[in-house]
Amino acid sequence: MTITKEFRDLSSEELRSRMEEFKKELLKLNAQVVTGANVNSPGKLKQTKKNIARIMTILKEKEVQSK
Repeated sequence: MTITKEFRDLSSEELRSRMEEFKKELLKLNAQVVTGANVNSPGKLKQTKKNIARIMTILKEKEVQSK
């Protein structure tokens, strides 16, 4: 996947900042769902969760490699 390759090229600090951005976006999307507002793209919620999981996995791999 190209997204995973892009994430692997980033440093740990950049990955952490990206993850914070995704978490803020996820919070907004969840708020839209809870309030019953029309979500612009329903697949965005699932994709955001997957991106957070990808980043967490890559961070864990980098942590194991550095030891």
